[in-house]
Amino acid sequence: MSRTVKFRHVVLLVVVAIGAFLLLMPTKVQPVAWTPSPAPSLTSGLYADNQRLKGMERVGAADIDGPEALLLEENVLITGLHDGRLIRTSLDGKVTRILADTGGRPLGLARHPNGLLVIADGVKGLLSLDAQGRLIPLTTAANGVPFGFTDDVAIDKSGHYAYFSDASSRFGYGSDGDAIIEHGGDGRLLRYDFQTGKTEVLLDKLEFANGVTLGPDDAFVLVNETGAYRISRYWLSGPKAGTRDLFIDNLPGLPDNLAFNGHDRFWVALYAPRNALLDATASHPFVRKMIVRAMTFLPKPVEKRAFALGLDLDGKVIANLQDGSSDNYSPITTVREYGDWLYFGSLKAKHMARLPLSTALQK
Repeated sequence: MSRTVKFRHVVLLVVVAIGAFLLLMPTKVQPVAWTPSPAPSLTSGLYADNQRLKGMERVGAADIDGPEALLLEENVLITGLHDGRLIRTSLDGKVTRILADTGGRPLGLARHPNGLLVIADGVKGLLSLDAQGRLIPLTTAANGVPFGFTDDVAIDKSGHYAYFSDASSRFGYGSDGDAIIEHGGDGRLLRYDFQTGKTEVLLDKLEFANGVTLGPDDAFVLVNETGAYRISRYWLSGPKAGTRDLFIDNLPGLPDNLAFNGHDRFWVALYAPRNALLDATASHPFVRKMIVRAMTFLPKPVEKRAFALGLDLDGKVIANLQDGSSDNYSPITTVREYGDWLYFGSLKAKHMARLPLSTALQK
């Protein structure tokens, strides 16, 4: 047998093996067919490409792994890291102190009026940290269903309730890509009562419930649905109390965390722009299942772009912040407004960053 024939046989075997893997490899993911709206343009219009985030500067400690969420208190930043640690760091990064180690992955942070630091931990559930450095588990399940992926948390002004998200009850931390591709609607918006210790489900069947924030006067709570490119609103008071509507739909990227500045606007972190392949195959579960299998050895189809939006109280876009340069700060997973600055956190970056608010809001 000639070398050419042998080579062709080897190539054929490799092709057959790859085909069998993509078609037959067992996977937990069971994609559900859906039809997303056409993605908004990033070349013109409301979400046109720009370099507004090019001027971001490093802030806080350097060489930290994945400062996903952040709080700024008295010129000190608090954040949670990939290894489970919660840290305090001065703005210049010269002083850093470890507050605690959750043993999981802290993803969302909120300060209770009584001083407790409340933590949405992707592995451990909803936790609190007291002034003595003691970690206290608050809740890990609702309606008999354990949290799979506790993601973000916000606390009302009275300190009565914590509103938080369980991104997926089927997929745990680290399997966010699988959960989003499956589109199984197993995310939940939850409410924890500090007085009774009970947890209730406000919304279910959400598409990867992610960032959570309260609106003016705690009249409503917003929750990002990463897998559906939208933000849902649940009314807490007024004539619409107990009902749900859409705050904004058909976003140009995957919404991660969001935050209210306490007055007149919200900030939304977009993990990455939408992926044309995933949108095109949304109505073809069989193909999406092959994509899941391929992602076990190929890079995830995620564009490296810094992306965040500002929204007014009606959900209209008032700021489109981007940076597609090769050295951009991404993925942005948290945006918070403090004073004259916007502060940014990232699930994968090695530091936090900030941008003058005036730059973000310039027309």
